[in-house]
Amino acid sequence: RISASLAAPRILRRANRRNAMATKWLKGPLTHEQCALLDAYWRASNYLTVAQIYLSGAGDPLLQEPLKPEHIKSRLLGHWGTCPGLNLLYVHLNRVIKEQGAQVIYICGPGHGGPGIVANAYLEGGYTERYPKITMDREGLRVLFKQFSWPRGIPSHVSPDCPGSLHEGGELGYCLFHAYGAVLDNPELVVACVVGDGEAETGPCATAWHGNKFVNPSRDGAVLPVLHLNGGKIGGATMLSRLPHAELESLMVGYGYEPIFVEGSDPASMHQLMASALDLAFLRINTIWRAARTGGETARPRWPMIVLRTPKGWTGPHTLDGELVEGTFRSHQVPAAKAKTSKAHLAVLEGWLRSYRPQELFDAKTGRLRADLAALAPRGAARMSANPHANGGELVVPLRLPDPAAYAVAVPAPGAVDAECTSALGPLLRDVFRLNAEANNFRIMCPDEITSNKLSAVFEATSRVAMWDAREGDAHTTRDGRVMEILSEHSCQGWLEGYVLTGRHGLFPTYEAFCQVVDSMCNQHAKWLKATREIGWRRPYPSLNYLLTSHTWRQDHNGYTHQAPGFLDHLATKHGSVANIFLPPDANTLLVVAHDCLASMHKINAIVAGKHPMPQWCSMEEARAQVAAGVSEWAWASNAEPGKDPDVVLACAGDVPALEAVAAAAWLRAHAPHVRFRFVNVVELLRLRVPSLHPRGLDEGAFARLFGATTPVVMAFHGYPTLIPGLVHERPHPGRFSVHGYIEEGSTTTPFDMTVVNKMSRWHLCIDVLHHAGRGDAHKALVAELEAKLEHHAKFIWDEGVDVPEVVDFKWKAANGEGAAAASSKTKRRKV
Repeated sequence: RISASLAAPRILRRANRRNAMATKWLKGPLTHEQCALLDAYWRASNYLTVAQIYLSGAGDPLLQEPLKPEHIKSRLLGHWGTCPGLNLLYVHLNRVIKEQGAQVIYICGPGHGGPGIVANAYLEGGYTERYPKITMDREGLRVLFKQFSWPRGIPSHVSPDCPGSLHEGGELGYCLFHAYGAVLDNPELVVACVVGDGEAETGPCATAWHGNKFVNPSRDGAVLPVLHLNGGKIGGATMLSRLPHAELESLMVGYGYEPIFVEGSDPASMHQLMASALDLAFLRINTIWRAARTGGETARPRWPMIVLRTPKGWTGPHTLDGELVEGTFRSHQVPAAKAKTSKAHLAVLEGWLRSYRPQELFDAKTGRLRADLAALAPRGAARMSANPHANGGELVVPLRLPDPAAYAVAVPAPGAVDAECTSALGPLLRDVFRLNAEANNFRIMCPDEITSNKLSAVFEATSRVAMWDAREGDAHTTRDGRVMEILSEHSCQGWLEGYVLTGRHGLFPTYEAFCQVVDSMCNQHAKWLKATREIGWRRPYPSLNYLLTSHTWRQDHNGYTHQAPGFLDHLATKHGSVANIFLPPDANTLLVVAHDCLASMHKINAIVAGKHPMPQWCSMEEARAQVAAGVSEWAWASNAEPGKDPDVVLACAGDVPALEAVAAAAWLRAHAPHVRFRFVNVVELLRLRVPSLHPRGLDEGAFARLFGATTPVVMAFHGYPTLIPGLVHERPHPGRFSVHGYIEEGSTTTPFDMTVVNKMSRWHLCIDVLHHAGRGDAHKALVAELEAKLEHHAKFIWDEGVDVPEVVDFKWKAANGEGAAAASSKTKRRKV
């Protein structure tokens, strides 16, 4: 047995040099009998892998008759190249699980290896438990083969259909993030995470290796990264596979790992080398855990990782049509792709399948795996295909959440006080940490923005986590913190996904503009949620919650680069069953929204909230009613008579849009009281959709009571104005919505000028309302007055560098033509 030392990788490399000459089992931790059994199990998984890609189930599943063209699928869809190495690791992890009682889940970064992971889940019985119709016999094998990459069957990746999967791997770059998120606060869990050498070329993966600097071995589990170098992508070589050995080793050491190399192509020696490597890796993991948990070790450990170098398409056709296949990119997908129409390719495929000697592996009569081979797999929840951590909904402990009313901002009347919304949220999040301290199931992942976004109250209950050395001047940073800050949105997103997919809860606060860095990751997570919702044995996961702050309308100081609300457009395209967007106009509404989002399950919730002082409109009671309704009338701002159609609906969605719309309402009431308008505030944006597209969409009657059927709607919107027509396109007369929002104008300027240059200012809204209210030229003078205000504003900010006093000093009660008493007496909302 190889000792746990830095010399171990070199010992393994020296052993690998003998691979080419090995003719019998290499001496190692396995007996000859163990090697033979593991090799047989590996051959079985390889056989099932190939059969899924090629065989339609029409012929004998164990090839007890010659292979014929009609036995081959008409469309060959799948990826063979990565699977043999994945299968080798799976087989050997099973041995470690059985011998050591380890809790292990398998994350397959090369999602193309789907048929291999499905094959292993089937062999250990986990697949049949989830899908009883796919029995562990000849008939079950036929269905298993046919369904793969087949219409209404299963996808070709490690999809949600696959027991034991929490990472599909369709898009590359994220597997290590998910692995590190999964082990946080899971002290006994080991995640074996395979990083393909194609994935290792991605930018997110380059950062993901740093997850080891945030894992505290006294309370967290361990990630065992396995860098699988098989040398090829779709059409060429991979970069890391061609690095000189010393350079590759230095790279992994530089990332903070202790690399263990397993390299070769001879199965006889590779079984011993893989067994030695896993024994060493698990020895190191357990040593690190013991030192931290019983020995008081606080230094950052050097965690083990494995570099597995095997030929791409290992054990498959060596050459085909005069070209080298095994060990090259040509084995990436489907070698012998013409097997249905070419006798030569059919012969190659048949020889390939028979090389695994299926008659030795499965009972000839029943088709069941040999009993002595089946005994190699763990039992029950110890199987990687049945481990509950890979179906995290089974492990959810609901968050204990405080009552938002305990943190309410006192609002005696609309607009009477100012407050910072995120500053009000901070104490609630602080107490979420306190209430769930025993369960240890809540974290915040954030790109270095807790303080900037005025959430520092959380540091009264926890701190930032970092395993590096503390230095004088550090603030709120310990090894036991529960706030994970790193200037990588990919890391924050991926860690949080891994955390919630294993049954825990969290929040991702970030600058709004830079949330779009993770658009694609959010897209993949939304697909996972939608797919798992339709799989009966999957359980709901805690929601993934974004807090988008330091938002577009108050990035007047950072400028144009920080002004981008497009994440809302992206999330709005996701399936209605999983996506929600909230635009609370003030602090109390934000408190209620945040509470509800943290309590929700199986959603992606985006909350947009500013951090600067803003007028407060709703009491806590009103905020609760407003969030429950999603869309509601603010009767105190309206001047239309209840029950009668107004001339115009004046609507808003967002905190700055709400301020501008309220200011517009005040001006209209004072200067154009004959124009009757209904004031509508939208908190839950996607409720504008019809119910057939979003389950929380307003029904026809509720929508009509708020927006009418033909009434013009002038709307101030936080995001790009083109989003709203897409949401209401199935509503009556959607062209009546005139939307003002961000139109890619802005720079370093004043806060109010941001609304002016994007034509969402109160004065632009008033002009639009007057236009839609009709009455011919009757409003010409009013429009000219408003245009003069815009001209004065432009000159004033150039001369003075600040906004005009009329804007800075605006208060609803002062501006309201009915006076302060009238304003405070009309605080009740009319809601649907």
